[in-house]
Amino acid sequence: MKHSYQMDTIKVPSALQTQKKIQEFFETFSSKRIQICPVKNILHSLGDKWSIMVMLHLGKHQVLRFNELKNNVSGISQKMLTVTLRTLESHGLIARTIYPQIPPKVEYAITEMGQEFLQHLVVMLNWACVNMDAISRMKKRKMREDLKNIV
Repeated sequence: MKHSYQMDTIKVPSALQTQKKIQEFFETFSSKRIQICPVKNILHSLGDKWSIMVMLHLGKHQVLRFNELKNNVSGISQKMLTVTLRTLESHGLIARTIYPQIPPKVEYAITEMGQEFLQHLVVMLNWACVNMDAISRMKKRKMREDLKNIV
């Protein structure tokens, strides 16, 4: 039996498997003459910092009301949170439940598809945490090189 803090292992594909998947992706789209635009649009709307932060907080708390999300997601404006929630809901990643009472009560929760998305997001976040120091060193080195080229 798993403890509540243990997650299912998410298998990250090898470099060869990744290359094969990318190749299959482009072959599928080019053979059907379908534009990659829809995929690009979905990734664009789900890959922004606010969507990621909202999904992580909903993943942590399971159900949150609007103001609870606003208080948890540091720096997000009311308007941006509204836009983000609508986008995530339109993609089927979160569900909005309205309770008919006065004042109205609205709760947000992750859907089954949202849980699947969150599993992949956790893999990316883990990669970012593991490589954060190396990326930071690279950025500093690049900045020093750029300064040398200016002077």
